[in-house]
Amino acid sequence: MTSKQAMSSNEQERLLCYNGEVLVFQLSNGKFADKEPTKTPILHVRRMVFDRGTKVFVQKSTGFFTMKEENSDLKIMCCDYVSDFRTGINLPYIVIQNSKKNNVFEYFLLILHSTNKFEMRLSFELGYEIKDDLRVLNGPLILWRHVKTFLFISSQTSKIISVLGNLSSIQWAGEIENLGMVLLGLKECYLSEEECTQEPSKSDYAIWNTKFCVYCLESQEVISDTYIIPPAYSSVVTCIHICTAEIINNQLRISLTALTRKNQLISFQNGTPKSVCQLPFGDPCAVQLMDSGGGNLFFIVSFRSNNACAVRKDNFQVAAKWEKVSLVLIDDFIGSGTEQVLLLFKDALNSDYLTSFKITDLRNINYSSEPSDCNEDDIFEDEQDNRYLVVPPLESGLKVGFSSLRELQQHLLLKEKIISKSYKALINLVQGKDDNTSSAKEECLVPFCGEEENSVRILDEKLSDSFQDSEQVVEKIWYRVMDDSLIVGVKTTSSLKLSLKDATLSLLMDQAHGSGFRLLKCQNRVIKLSTRPFPAPYLMPCETGLEAKRVKLTPDSKKEESFVCEHPSKKECVQIITAITSLSPLLAFNKFCCTVLLQIMEKESANCPKNHYVVCGRVVLSLEDLSTGKYLLTFPKKKPTEHMEDLFALLAAFHKSCFQITSPGYALNSMKLWLLEHMKCEVIKEFPEVYFCKRPGNFYGTLFTWKQRTPFEGILKVCSRNQTVMFQCLHNLIRILPINYSLKNLKSGSENFLINNMAFNLEKELGTLSSLSSAIANHESNFVQRCELSKGKSSVIVDTLSDRREEIHPCRKKLQREKKKMLQTNLKVSGSLYREITLKVADVQLKSDFAAQKLSNL
Repeated sequence: MTSKQAMSSNEQERLLCYNGEVLVFQLSNGKFADKEPTKTPILHVRRMVFDRGTKVFVQKSTGFFTMKEENSDLKIMCCDYVSDFRTGINLPYIVIQNSKKNNVFEYFLLILHSTNKFEMRLSFELGYEIKDDLRVLNGPLILWRHVKTFLFISSQTSKIISVLGNLSSIQWAGEIENLGMVLLGLKECYLSEEECTQEPSKSDYAIWNTKFCVYCLESQEVISDTYIIPPAYSSVVTCIHICTAEIINNQLRISLTALTRKNQLISFQNGTPKSVCQLPFGDPCAVQLMDSGGGNLFFIVSFRSNNACAVRKDNFQVAAKWEKVSLVLIDDFIGSGTEQVLLLFKDALNSDYLTSFKITDLRNINYSSEPSDCNEDDIFEDEQDNRYLVVPPLESGLKVGFSSLRELQQHLLLKEKIISKSYKALINLVQGKDDNTSSAKEECLVPFCGEEENSVRILDEKLSDSFQDSEQVVEKIWYRVMDDSLIVGVKTTSSLKLSLKDATLSLLMDQAHGSGFRLLKCQNRVIKLSTRPFPAPYLMPCETGLEAKRVKLTPDSKKEESFVCEHPSKKECVQIITAITSLSPLLAFNKFCCTVLLQIMEKESANCPKNHYVVCGRVVLSLEDLSTGKYLLTFPKKKPTEHMEDLFALLAAFHKSCFQITSPGYALNSMKLWLLEHMKCEVIKEFPEVYFCKRPGNFYGTLFTWKQRTPFEGILKVCSRNQTVMFQCLHNLIRILPINYSLKNLKSGSENFLINNMAFNLEKELGTLSSLSSAIANHESNFVQRCELSKGKSSVIVDTLSDRREEIHPCRKKLQREKKKMLQTNLKVSGSLYREITLKVADVQLKSDFAAQKLSNL
């Protein structure tokens, strides 16, 4: 008995859960109800869904596949679902073995599409039979064991390749982010002669002669053999479930749960045992995770003795146990948005698996095939189930509301603190007292007096007291020389949120006689980089709950946003303000000095902006520094980038282009491969979203950022030395993009493009809404014509009798009476016209809502 598939007694029927459905595969000899048996085998599939009204599984659709092999000995090996590398979508598969003559065995891998059509994805022949350790991984890729060697074949290469690692067994195989397809298993460790001075016992030899390791299929090498499972457990572990896996300081860290021969469930964190649960039955064979919602996670353990149990993840205690269970499946069978476990019991009177079952989430949802005697209890249970389906969304809404309320309270407390400190400073200023507030408390004070723009032309040591303290705003100042440009950058604090519209960085060069400053012409740019990588939940085996296992295409499904940050004290964004000026005019001086001044504009009201100035520091540069290359950009080819200031300088000086890449038919899984292998990019450790190109030639130094919003759409930003390099990058990129791709240049960035698109849709929506009054407008046009005629008459009266104003009033009163009479008329439109306009309004509103959704996801 396995966790995701089951086989009947004749070994020709398997069951699989996929997107809330139960797929029943049956391999028959072609016998139908009204026909004689044929020589051609046929593979049937039935999609079964659970009906909550009748509490039974009903057939949704069927399909079949005719095998070409006549009079063959066919056998179903396994079935599950994997990701197809062409689209990146998880699809069900089934592996079939065909026994030929002369001890030749042929294997087929068929993929089932949503239309119930099978596709022959992979086939190969062997001179021996695969008896154990058959696994199918994403790709699809088939892995098996023969004697003491592990072999695999992929649909991309169609070649059988041997695993070079000295693995004696494999307990887990899957895909890990930034590593690709990996194997976790035992390898034999050979002791040296010095270590074998004493003859070890059999138990010691079994423990220390084997060691868990992680093997990468792409690089064909062992990437880690530490922080996995201690050697003392290597001989007793039988099954492993990976919870999380990540690389920290170039070291793989794994959190996993393992089954042992001692009938235990053990949790390991980076190679250290954390929790142990003694299982109620013997000989466990499989473990999988179930997320029943509300933070309730359970490990469902299956046993070869046709038993099963559930263990809570938080306290590692047995929550439930079941006996005489033939199959355990986990999915969202009732469409509640959370997972349930489906327990199938073997019925001696009925060979169909789905006649005797139980569905439960170990909390509130419970369905059973056993009939109930009391109808009132059934009604009460239905009401309870409906209540449990409504409560989780309400709980999620309350959590979001409480999070917003806490943020609002913090904001109000900060406002009160600022007002209190400002009031105290104002009182001290009026009374002529010294303000002894400490520098720590001054962070909350707001300057009351602004400074005029001409006040910048004063000496550094005589700057006005109204200038803000640089320690409150500036963290670091740096400058670099690139070609014919001097780049000066200021790193601001995380609490200061600026844009190019409200921040200006100026360079004030000292005059020869010290009489003042000379303002240099500069080009400003604000750079914001995230220190956290973009999420890729479909590549990382993390406990992300229901969404990471499959996509539920239900009309009522909504994505819940998380307002809880794991590390609220950690700064997640770095903000740099840069100023670029020409270096040639400055070379006339042997040594020159510039004062860096940051101007921040705050809009207190619509017509009254307020400027604050911050003296960031001084820039001192000489010809000797330029000759020695002290401040030149340096990017070692064989070493990782160390100075982040060099990276900021490139982002400030390079030409920036933004492209929207879409592929309707295939997933954009090859983008990271293109960046890392084709372009030889290095991922900046401090800013994982930035890729630094180290490919020789014109490409060297080009910067990329790739943000994949969906599997089929993403935003690529290219910072290149010039337009020529940018076109060369695009020419290299289109070679690896899927067929029917779309590449759109976002001239002003993705945000501005979507803003303009949304504005256009809103304008179109307003135009359609205005057409509702088309019939009324016809009546109003007649009224306007009558008004114009009356105005013409009145103008004649005014021209001829300009000195008699009292005759104008009767005409004006007449016009008002006509207007009032027209407005009181009953203006109606036809029903067909109203329906036509309503459909147009709904269509344009849908487009504008879609544009707003895209804009909000940025």
